Amino acid sequence: MRAEDSESTRIRILRDMDLDFNGDVASLDAELLQLPEVSPLAIKTNPCVAEKLFDQWLSLPETNSLVKSLLNNAKGGGPLNVAGVSSSTNSATSNSLPSMFPAGSTPPLSPRSSSGSPRIMKQRAGPSALGSTLKLVNEPVKELIPQFYFLNGRPPPNELKERCLFRINQFFYGHMDGLQMHEFKPVTKEICKLPSFFSTALFRKIDVDCTGVVTRDAFVDYWINGNMLTKDIATQIYTILKQPDVKHLAQDDFKPVLRELLATHPGLEFLQSTPEFQERYAETVIYRIFYYVNRSGNGRLTLRELKRSNLIAAMQHADEEEDINKVLRYFSYEHFYVIYCKFWELDTDHDFLIDKENLIRYGNHALTYRIVDRIFSQVPRKFTSKVEGKMGYEDFVYFILSEEDKSSEPSLEYWFKCIDLDGNGIITRNEMQFFYEEQLHRMECMAQEPVLFEDILCQIVDMISPEDESYFTIRDLKGSKLSGSVFNILFNLNKFMAFETRDPFLIRQERENPTLTDWDSHQVLDVEVAV
Repeated sequence: MRAEDSESTRIRILRDMDLDFNGDVASLDAELLQLPEVSPLAIKTNPCVAEKLFDQWLSLPETNSLVKSLLNNAKGGGPLNVAGVSSSTNSATSNSLPSMFPAGSTPPLSPRSSSGSPRIMKQRAGPSALGSTLKLVNEPVKELIPQFYFLNGRPPPNELKERCLFRINQFFYGHMDGLQMHEFKPVTKEICKLPSFFSTALFRKIDVDCTGVVTRDAFVDYWINGNMLTKDIATQIYTILKQPDVKHLAQDDFKPVLRELLATHPGLEFLQSTPEFQERYAETVIYRIFYYVNRSGNGRLTLRELKRSNLIAAMQHADEEEDINKVLRYFSYEHFYVIYCKFWELDTDHDFLIDKENLIRYGNHALTYRIVDRIFSQVPRKFTSKVEGKMGYEDFVYFILSEEDKSSEPSLEYWFKCIDLDGNGIITRNEMQFFYEEQLHRMECMAQEPVLFEDILCQIVDMISPEDESYFTIRDLKGSKLSGSVFNILFNLNKFMAFETRDPFLIRQERENPTLTDWDSHQVLDVEVAV
């Protein structure tokens, strides 16, 4: 090989191997060469030593063959695949280079760090100034992911924020010192889009220092800067009502809302002269809310339970409807009237407590002794009354809601626990027969034609269509619209006989208003009779 060719080839190989001896020999890690014959200090202080070593390697026969093949590939326009040269550290250790050392004296691999990863050769930050033709590894482009979690809620978009600020400025115009509580209701309804009877609760949530006024800046800080604007209405109501550092709603949290509803709703004005009944109405509404919404039954209403309920829609309906009796869910005064009057009728000594003998008279002795015993054993629900053997008004509300509307899930769960004597989660034939025996005896005493249990059991199986006909689960009962009638068959003789004879008036009423529950239709009749 001619000297000129040798020199040009050397430069070409240097360029392809990305080693620029003119500028970077000083940065060469001499320890990586691991040459016992050559001192690393000598290489660092004398760059010409590295060039001489390279010339020695270039003069080897194996190197000539390699260079010729690289030249041929370059002339043919193919890639230059230099064995043992790669930007990857792993490939540099896995491929073998033609060695200038005798066979059997190959230098050992570079030592590994304590973490087990191989030492990495120092590399320049950018590509070689000579412009290597080796294929560079493209780093993946980093995708910018927008923030999707915000600790205090998602900030409002600028456009929504500006519109809200414009409306706020309108309501606070001329009120430099802020709005007082009686002036705050339009802000609650028009800007916050909340029921108007939340005005007091919202006002006090913002006026933490009890100054008696809410300034524009204080409202903006709470509603916009606090990201309340972008939350759904259920979360807004939940945040306004709950106590600080608490993750649930208690019954007392609803009292301010009910007090304002009683003070402002046109359908409840007649109660303002009787504060005692105002308090009873508010208690009854709260008990009804927790009966239907607090599905865990622990008295701690969560945000999830609130979102899954129809309470928000009922609140909005109550705010828009002047006749409170048309708001059948939770707020109807007529429903409260029936509940309270029936309790007062059973509570003969008016100590606001009911015992077994009182309850057995409910519905003209409609219930069996056995089911009343189960109720007072507190299996379906623990009594809030602190008096042994007696239920209080709240316990009675839970009972009457379960008794009068057996189509609801809380009612089905209530009576399922009563019938499930051993508490194993299923109702067997023997358990149903235990309760039906008293029904059969009562029919005989009343000269009614008795219906044998075997016939009743076949009828119940046809009504429910359980997955396993040998027992019933709560899932079986919730999947049938006739489940309430099953419980009436077992322990409520009056409703059992009414189901067998089917009142034509009730059938017509169900056809005219299929959304009306058993509770709604029965209480309409009870109110008409009372009036």
